[in-house]
Amino acid sequence: MSTSIDSSQINELAVSIADRLFIQVGSWNLYLGDAGLAKDLAIECQAYFAKGANVAATKGLEAIQVKLGGGKTSLPLSTLIPPNQFFDLEEILEPYCG
Repeated sequence: MSTSIDSSQINELAVSIADRLFIQVGSWNLYLGDAGLAKDLAIECQAYFAKGANVAATKGLEAIQVKLGGGKTSLPLSTLIPPNQFFDLEEILEPYCG
């Protein structure tokens, strides 16, 4: 499969991410679709499809900076999702990776 996907595939990937992955704050879960981060994550991950799902997930989660406190600080998405979510993202990305 090509490492580049078209906009409809990016949107499809974003939908898959949107309601499955979430940021966890205390006992509260904010799904990436509700947080407006699903499409950004899909785009970031897409750049690394040729290197496999593990690298695509790792690089994508590290690249997305989530602004907190009105933008006073930001953290990589990788620090805000529970550990098992990484494996869920890998599973979502697998069909797209070459």
